[in-house]
Amino acid sequence: MEALRAAAAVSIGVGASVAVLVAGLLQAANEDPVIGQALSLSVPAKYRSLVESAGKACPEISPNLLAALLQQESGFDPKAESPAGAQGIAQIKPSTWEADGVDGNNDGKRDVFDPEDAIPSAAKILCDDAKELKDVPGNKQENMLAAYNAGSNAVRKHGGVPPYGETEDYVKAIGHTLADAPSGGEMTTTEQAATAINTAGDEIGTPYSWGGGNADGPSTGSCCSPNGSSGSGIKGFDCSGLTLYAYAKAGITLPRTAAQQYAVSEPVEPGEKSPGDLVFYGSSAKSIHHVAIYLGSGYMIEAPRPGLGVRVSPISSMPDLYAIARPVNHTNKEI
Repeated sequence: MEALRAAAAVSIGVGASVAVLVAGLLQAANEDPVIGQALSLSVPAKYRSLVESAGKACPEISPNLLAALLQQESGFDPKAESPAGAQGIAQIKPSTWEADGVDGNNDGKRDVFDPEDAIPSAAKILCDDAKELKDVPGNKQENMLAAYNAGSNAVRKHGGVPPYGETEDYVKAIGHTLADAPSGGEMTTTEQAATAINTAGDEIGTPYSWGGGNADGPSTGSCCSPNGSSGSGIKGFDCSGLTLYAYAKAGITLPRTAAQQYAVSEPVEPGEKSPGDLVFYGSSAKSIHHVAIYLGSGYMIEAPRPGLGVRVSPISSMPDLYAIARPVNHTNKEI
């Protein structure tokens, strides 16, 4: 991190204020909570994107947890109604809906039977319960789920999961579903993202070398760049060599080329990008030619091109930004 702080202003060429900015971004990256897990539980295709998005509403939940809850509540039936009066895919009671239901699809109305409203509402309720019960003893996730079933007052009254058979079974059932979830690859945590950023930051100024860089660090390039200059004899990184190395230090294995790295990462919406995400450039997934690590506030760390060392640059410095994606740990999968 110290290397990044010292070199950022020189690398960008816009003054010491950027060095301070980057240092602040790194501090935030180290302090932010876990980003979450990739959705690996089975979810009907028409609800998958809703669950993936709503499952990132706060650090205490994940897409898998939200999927397990919806399966337990209604079996993904948007018209479900219980004898106790709970309604919709997320089985929310009318009084709770009146207080906490949201217009998830911005169509001007809140409809408990519309999954586009009910799924983000369920996520909001979980997040609110987690915040309200953060000082209650016991397992935080179990307390949050118990509150969804029995109410936060019951959890607080009993100092944890209340001794109600239905609630205890409910919490255990969702826990078992999560424990049995397929290992579809865990998305980057913020701790891993911070490690990758700090690792790349320590390489600022390292020469560009076409084909250079691996999990062990800078290496001598083995081939030729598009403009004909040889990478041979220069020890350093090309763009994907730098990202590969940075994430190897964070315990995440990425393949060698920028296009391959995009293929095994999880795309994120522009407004949801976080420090540590990978920034890809090209006209299509098959034509991706450059990758960098996002820092925050519109900046990235990159190994740009022959003649230039690793540096910090605005993500707008290249005109063909294609996508931003979050690395996924595929250690046990073919990549």
